[in-house]
Amino acid sequence: MSVVVVGGSAGIGLEVARFFADLGDDVLLTSRDAGRAERVAKEVGARGAALDLAQPETIADALAGVERVDHLVLAAIERDHNTAAEYVIERALRLVTLKLVGYTEVVHALLPKMHAGSSMVIFGGQAMQRPYPGSTTVSTVNGGVVGLVHTLACELAPIRVNGIHPGIVGDSPYWEGKPLDAVVARTPLGRLAVMNEVRDAVVFLLRNGAINGVNLPVDGGWLLK
Repeated sequence: MSVVVVGGSAGIGLEVARFFADLGDDVLLTSRDAGRAERVAKEVGARGAALDLAQPETIADALAGVERVDHLVLAAIERDHNTAAEYVIERALRLVTLKLVGYTEVVHALLPKMHAGSSMVIFGGQAMQRPYPGSTTVSTVNGGVVGLVHTLACELAPIRVNGIHPGIVGDSPYWEGKPLDAVVARTPLGRLAVMNEVRDAVVFLLRNGAINGVNLPVDGGWLLK
């Protein structure tokens, strides 16, 4: 299998890249930093490439060497603390460009390398359903991912397109060590999801040929309480 993981040098994206590399698949992972991409790729047995989603006009050239795509994972994220009262336009534009325009341009650039059996998973997040102070842009773009999944699943058929929307992932680099007792208390599972569970959900969405146009929450039931 040929697998491309955009944002595969850290966090859940790295877990996905490592999973497929351990299977012996041909994995390309990307990072904004070329040195980091190459270093992490070497560690997991993949190939690395520099790609900045916030500069969509550069994406096609960055991915020009890709010959085939069986699975595509769009996992790159950037955290933006922004409110309507204290709105920073530059940060908002960067995140909207990265997550919506950048993601779509990756699909545009790689579509000629995909085939009827290809599949992709696009990362959103549960901030769209449960916003928090400062999540104005994050909640907005994650809602946009839902629409992107739906339109691409229709437009690119029979290529399958699904979205994944994690809640707070307790052992992720961003959340690990933070006080999260209040979130745990609202989660019926009694604990937070962890990275390997989100990774396994990504693998399921990529592999199951009957799953298409789905936006899957992975949050331990957090939204139920």
